[in-house]
Amino acid sequence: MHLLGPSLLLLGKDYGLEYLAFSDSSKWRVEHPHTLYSWEGACVWIPCTYTVYSGSKDELEELIVYRNYKYDEATKSFEGFILYNDTKPWKRPDPLERVQFLGDQRSNCTIHINPVLEEDDGWLGLRMIKKNSKWMARIDLNVSKTPLPLQIQLPPEIQEFREATLTCLLNFSCPGYNIQLQWSLEGDPGGSLKERAITLTSLTTKTISTQSKLTFQPRWTQHGKNLTCQLWDGKAEQMLSKATVLLDVKHAPKEVTTVIENPTRIQEGDTVTLSCNYSSSNPRVTQYVWNFQGSQMKQPHEVLIIQKVAWNPRPITCAACNQWCSWAPIVNLDVQYAPKDVRVQQIIPSSEIRSGNRVRLECNFSSSRPRDVRFFWKKNGIFLKEGKELSFNSVSPEDAGNYNCFVNNSIGQTMSEARTLQVLYAPRMLHVAISPKDQVMEGKKAILTCENDANPPVLQYTWFDWKNQNLHHYDQMLRLDPVKIQHSGAYRCEATNQLGRVQSPPSTLTVYYSPETIGRRVAVGVGFCLATLLLAFWGVKLQRSWKRIRSQQGLQESSSGQSFFVRKQKVRRAPLSEEPNSLGCYNPVMEDAVSYAALRFPVGDNDTPRTGGSGSSKQEEFTQKSSSAAIHPPSFRDARTLETEGPSPNTDDTVTYSVLKKCRVGDYENVLPNSPEDEGIHYSELVHLGVGERPQAQEAVEYVTLKH
Repeated sequence: MHLLGPSLLLLGKDYGLEYLAFSDSSKWRVEHPHTLYSWEGACVWIPCTYTVYSGSKDELEELIVYRNYKYDEATKSFEGFILYNDTKPWKRPDPLERVQFLGDQRSNCTIHINPVLEEDDGWLGLRMIKKNSKWMARIDLNVSKTPLPLQIQLPPEIQEFREATLTCLLNFSCPGYNIQLQWSLEGDPGGSLKERAITLTSLTTKTISTQSKLTFQPRWTQHGKNLTCQLWDGKAEQMLSKATVLLDVKHAPKEVTTVIENPTRIQEGDTVTLSCNYSSSNPRVTQYVWNFQGSQMKQPHEVLIIQKVAWNPRPITCAACNQWCSWAPIVNLDVQYAPKDVRVQQIIPSSEIRSGNRVRLECNFSSSRPRDVRFFWKKNGIFLKEGKELSFNSVSPEDAGNYNCFVNNSIGQTMSEARTLQVLYAPRMLHVAISPKDQVMEGKKAILTCENDANPPVLQYTWFDWKNQNLHHYDQMLRLDPVKIQHSGAYRCEATNQLGRVQSPPSTLTVYYSPETIGRRVAVGVGFCLATLLLAFWGVKLQRSWKRIRSQQGLQESSSGQSFFVRKQKVRRAPLSEEPNSLGCYNPVMEDAVSYAALRFPVGDNDTPRTGGSGSSKQEEFTQKSSSAAIHPPSFRDARTLETEGPSPNTDDTVTYSVLKKCRVGDYENVLPNSPEDEGIHYSELVHLGVGERPQAQEAVEYVTLKH
């Protein structure tokens, strides 16, 4: 609660400084909790009431909620992060807003923050402004990352069978946030304490808390047990936090007993040690009382020593005392003794024992009190049977070991010394063990061990491979270091002692190639494949070249001696710009076609016409053929000119031919300039066509290769 008198107000340094001028009749009375506790994700309920004593009945005009505000001396105002701000006319609380004003304009200034965030940790400033007065209320808000711890309040003392009330306190309460406080006691799985607890909630301007009160009658068995109070989220059904205390229940000593501390039954004349024990006492025991031979003895310790006990002692009892004394049941001392001189005797055979022999052992002793006894047998510490004799009709190696017999009476039992039964037998259970494992990489180490069971021990080992060949190795272990691929296979061993010779079944050792070997083999295989592919590739190319040559030769042989032709590669190209002296040599229609020119010469009077020629024309004919259209290179002599000329004056064998002049354009017959030689063959076939009879010696074909 904060009071402001009718004068100039100076708020404390902890709150910042602010000078507020009020009239003499102004006075604020604000009540709210000074400190609140919550955790991230929960909510905060701030109960708040205010009263302004003044002559006017002005209503609250503005409400501002600051977070971690400060007072600025320069501006004479408060500054900080504003969580909430509202003025007249007041708006109704919006459930979707994190900060809600649940009060009114006259007396209630309650604030609800849901959910609360970790950055809200610090302090809040509740700024209330009326027409002629103002007020700033500071509220400390502690927000933790995890739910708040619980506190368990205990009464000054808890005694057995006396009613006690315990309180579990949580400094938190927020309407709408469902939490539950639950009690649990160690060793009480039924949860009987839940029905005895009452939950109370306090939500005032002075106290905000939730507490659960547990009232019950404790028992001594609950002393030292953990009593836990748990905070549960009622909506999520999960535990948020817990607190545990150790119950301190005051009670008298419980379960007091008299214990004979002697390790064996008491014999006449022995020293007997007795102790007075108890299971629980709170407070601790401070005194012991012994009732022995009809008298009581008090002593601070729990041990009683009786020297040279008689054969007929009287009953003994004791009591353990703190604030209260508790007596133990009486104990009778029974002085007797167990059987003596117990031993194992081998009846048959009298000499060494071999596998398959008949064997009989017998258990004997010298004396016992009482005489009623029982016999038991153990082998290597494991119980075998009950009876005085132990027989084997056909002893086996598994029967070998240390045998003891026990003679038991009502007082105790006595064990004989161990008698070792040794059975001799030939090697058995042979097998080859491979380490580190039966699959090894080449270059590593492999050890083969001939494991067996034999008595007496094996004198000699012999090793055999998968071909049943003797490896001439006579040790128990066969080392392969380094192991090789050739070592893969099955191995057997043979063991020999004085009683026989036995061979093991085969065990297979698998040796894998190392990465280096695999790499080499892969490289060889890849090289072979590449070589094969190269040979195949070149074979195909040679075959294609041979076919092309044969095809060209066929064309040559089939052509007449009166023509030449050019085989052009299939090239598509746009015509180049023509130079001044160039003629149109580019004919895109003639692509991928065979073009040739036939030269015919005039025949003289003495000439004999050639078969298949046009002797009646007596003129030179020039024909350019293609699959689509004819071309007329400008370098040939025009056939029309020859047509007007007469017969050649020369009657010798002179060859008349046309000179082919390369076009000045950059493309001739679609052949690119400066390009490698075409795959097709460019040639002309010139046949001697002079006048007169053609000599036989001139039948040879002359070739001219045209290159661009």
